[in-house]
Amino acid sequence: MPELALVVGLGNPGDRYVGTRHNVGFQVLDALVRRLAADPSRPTRVDRLDCRALTGRVRIGDAPVLLAKPQTYMNLSGESVKGLLVKHAVPRERMIVVSDDVALPVGRLRIRPSGSSGGQKGLQNVIDCLGADDFPRLRIGIAGDHFRPGEDKADYVLERFSKAERNALAPAVETACEAIETFVLEGIDAAMNRFNRAPEAVPAG
Repeated sequence: MPELALVVGLGNPGDRYVGTRHNVGFQVLDALVRRLAADPSRPTRVDRLDCRALTGRVRIGDAPVLLAKPQTYMNLSGESVKGLLVKHAVPRERMIVVSDDVALPVGRLRIRPSGSSGGQKGLQNVIDCLGADDFPRLRIGIAGDHFRPGEDKADYVLERFSKAERNALAPAVETACEAIETFVLEGIDAAMNRFNRAPEAVPAG
């Protein structure tokens, strides 16, 4: 039996934050659940409160997966993540954290096995609470054409995507789901090799 994997999407709870740039992590988990719902034997909701996160159990292939959406608000995400890792005895290398990234253009994916937070406060809090940065993460770009490096990020990340940005984001969210499935079944190296490319570099079909 494959080892349990933990997939964490970062975001802010509550209706006021739905559709904002900072909630891309939640958006990816919701899309992943929809993909897996084609099989009626799989759970289709992430609604069980566990370690201050909404969670749900799914299977990807033969692998058991715990999906989690921390409800602590973004900047305290690490408290929930640490609790889940400890309670469910998940090794850090079997966890992947999905977050937004203002350093990447809208829809660009970047997968890494470890590293800094890049200024993403939720990711930084996970690092701080774990006392380590050696866990996989999948970042999704949210920097639109009008975003300028150096401008205040706090307001920008809490705004909603423009229509053009949503159109660019939609296929990236589906690709992120594929990347998560690859990570769970084949590991971080396979996911990086397959998905760390600009969208236009990915062959059609």
